[in-house]
Formats: sequence, C-alpha cells, structure tokens
Amino acid sequence: MALLLSPFPFLLPVLALLSALLLAGRKARGSTAAWKLPPGPAKLPLIGNLHSLGSKVLHQSLWELSKKHGPLVHLKLGRVPVVVVSSPELAKEVLKTHDHECCTRPSHISTDKFSYGRSDIALMPYGDRWRQLRKFCTVEFFSAKKINSFKGVREQETERTVKLICFHARQSLVVNLSELLLSLSCNITCRTAFGSRIDGGGDIHDILREAQALLTAFFVSDYFPLLGWVDALRGMKARLNRIFLKFDGIYQRVIDDHIDRMKQQRNGDEDILEALLRMQKAGEDITEDNIKGLLTNIFIGGTDTSSATVVWAMAELIRQPEMMKRTQDEVRGCVGSKGKVEESDLHQLHYLKCVIKETMRLHPPAPLMLPRETMRTIELNGCIIPPKTMIYVNAWAIGRDPNSWERPDIFNPERFMHGSSDTKGQDFKFIPFGEGRRICPGKNLGMLVVEIVLANLLYSFNWHLPLGLTKEDVDMEEAPGITVHRKSALCLMATEYEGKEE
Repeated sequence: MALLLSPFPFLLPVLALLSALLLAGRKARGSTAAWKLPPGPAKLPLIGNLHSLGSKVLHQSLWELSKKHGPLVHLKLGRVPVVVVSSPELAKEVLKTHDHECCTRPSHISTDKFSYGRSDIALMPYGDRWRQLRKFCTVEFFSAKKINSFKGVREQETERTVKLICFHARQSLVVNLSELLLSLSCNITCRTAFGSRIDGGGDIHDILREAQALLTAFFVSDYFPLLGWVDALRGMKARLNRIFLKFDGIYQRVIDDHIDRMKQQRNGDEDILEALLRMQKAGEDITEDNIKGLLTNIFIGGTDTSSATVVWAMAELIRQPEMMKRTQDEVRGCVGSKGKVEESDLHQLHYLKCVIKETMRLHPPAPLMLPRETMRTIELNGCIIPPKTMIYVNAWAIGRDPNSWERPDIFNPERFMHGSSDTKGQDFKFIPFGEGRRICPGKNLGMLVVEIVLANLLYSFNWHLPLGLTKEDVDMEEAPGITVHRKSALCLMATEYEGKEE
C-alpha cells in the first residue's frame, strides 16, 4: 500500500514552514471537532503528522507512536485521517465487531495502478462485485482440491532448488538464500498461475523489487491532491508507469499464449489463468482488468510473502543452533532416509509448524495489513471514528505486545507448542493473514509452500555461517515494503545431510 516512508525532501520542509506560520497566526480557541477522536501526536496545519513518522520503516515508527499515545492512535497525513490499531483487543473490534463498517479499501496512486483500477480482490472496494469475485477465487483457486492439484509443482520446484543448493555445497560456495528462495517462490507461483516459469528470472526479481518500492513510496497526490504535479516533476509517475508496463507486458504475453493454446485444445492440467479465461469465455462477468488484477495479487502476494517468511525463519534458526537442530531432528526422524520431505509428511512436523508461527509473529508477512477505510461512523475504545478514515492494523506491533506475549522480543517456538494460537485469525494476538471479510484467501496455500520449502531445506542440509562470522553478525534489519524482507541478503554455507538416499 502506498505507505509513507521517505517524503519528497524539498516539499516537506516548505510545508512544515507554512504550517508553523499558520499555527502561529491562529487565535487560541477550543476544538471544533464534532466527535471525540483517539489520542495522537500534535498536528500541524497542512502536513498534519507527516513530521511525526520518523526515519524508521513505517510499522516501527507507528509502534513507537503507540507506545507514547496508546494502542489507538489518530494521525492526519496531509488531508487523510488515519487511525492506527496496535493491540489484539482493538484489532478484534476492527476486524470482527466492526468488520462490515470498515472492510472497504482506500484509494492510492500506486496500488490503483498495479491493481488495474482496483479490479482485483485485494483492493477492490467492498460491495456485491467484490463478494462475487472473492467467492469465485475461493472456489476456483484456493479450494483444498485446487491446492492439491498443484502439489506436483511445489514438490518439483522445491526438489530443483535442493539440487541447486547441493551444487553449491559440493563446491563449498556460499548460498544466497534470499535470492534462491525468491526464485523458487516465483517459479511455484508462475507455474501455478500461468502453467510455466517466466523466462528471465533475474529481470523478474528486479521488477518485483521495484514494484515493492513503488507500492510503499510517497506519492504527494495521495495526501495533497492539488499537488499531483510534484509527483510528475520528481519522476514518480514515469517510474510507476514504466514498471506497470513491464508487468502488463508479461501478463499480456501469457494471456495471448493461453488463448492460442485453448484454441488448439491442448491437453494438460488447468492453471489459474486458464480457469479465468474459461470462465470469461463461458459468459462470467470477468473483465481483462479483473484477470490482470488477480494475476497481480497472486504474482506479487504469492511470490513475496512465502520467500520472505522462509528466509526470516532460516535467519532466526541460524542464530539459535539448538532450535535448528531440534527442528532438523524432527524432520529427519519423520522422513527417515527416503530423500525428501513430501506434503504427506507435514502433518507430523509439529515443532516445524511452531517455528513458522513464531517467525510470522516476529516477522508477519504484511506487518501493516492493507489499510481499511470506514464506510460509516464507528466507535472504538470510547472514541468516535468518522467515515472515510483510513485504518491500519499493525500486526508487527501486535506480535510484540508485552500484554499478550511473554518476552515478546525473544524467538521462542515453544510458545506455540500447546496450540494456543493458530493462523486462522480467531486469536487476535496472532493474525499473520488478517481476519474478517478481507482475510487473505490464499493463506492455506501460502502456509503449505512455506512448510514444504523450509522442511526440505532443514532435512537436506546442515547449515552454518560463512567462515569468520558469528550469530551476532547476522543482520536482522528490515527493508521497507508491503512484505518485509531482510535489508541484507541471507548468505549461508550448506553441507549435505548424509542420512538421506541419493
């Protein structure tokens, strides 16, 4: 989502100066607000709280504000009123109690562009059209039967990656897990969505990274509508259009190829794009923008979140050798010498699942859930939230809430051993995939990919840091983005596990 991270460096000081002058000229008077708003930092005219966000990645800056002002914080970002929720209790109020009143999405320049005018299910405004498309996607893409039909794709691509790591291990080469796992996740997503890998893997990765940067970039016109010319002046609109056209070119090529294949009535398993084109041909109300918007949901969402979660899990485990060994012992004890972990083994890997949940607690796939927007007035924590207010639920902060978690900054998979929290969104202190009407429809598929990939990495290899590095040298700093990746690539050494069959 178009989050504020690094505002235009010349514009903000000018606006701040104007704000100070306006503030100085105001006569002392009482508030004219017609409602009781949540607490928050002092606001300046024009810029509101842009100056309050600090230099950290946004979810961390908002967490710092919540520690000062409480779990419900009101901000004004330019002309946009924003409420930030940072506790499980208030998350439940937003995502369950008031779900129906605040389940639509706000509009932003970059997300509107990549979603083809909000024609997808992630960003489409709430209404009958969204419900229809959501139901269609749930049945056609994310049913248990459909997910199982692509099991071969997941296992083949995972096995291919294991072989690549074997090559590195035999040559005593450093394994760039960040790059390798992004490629693996991209291949799984592309084969599931398009039926084949997309040529030019490195270029695809660059496009994905640039898209992430743009989705979290500061567009002046999002918060100051009359200053849209500034975005054009600083090259942001041209940059956005350039990357969008690259995505659109990829989609158009695979759509044209699928249409040709369908005309020739070639046999084979039906991928997601084929299902969309089939339904469109059958007269369903699915436009080309719907198709491309949904492909963006799957491509960006599916590729980014899975790879980031596995990388964070490996980063945490490499810093905790005893936890790494315990997880490997469980996986290897279950699988034995058969050579690989299969999806039928996963239900036995209880500690592995706890490792993944603990990773998602500390490093949720979307640290700030895609923002919602109130459609009517609601009450939260005794405060009145007007319509057209943007709401951020800070899952990153909730995962570190000391009232919900003992020693929240410590990586400890044991806290999940007794099933105290799951990923279904019912326990609001742990909501990696959201909850309510806007819960991530691909959560089961996403968890499956993370589990099968991580299990095979831990089964097939013993992992250690490159020579001369210690666990204290592992940089855990986050990069900005809708999905939070590590700022630096995770590079490890691997040696093959001798207990598996060749």
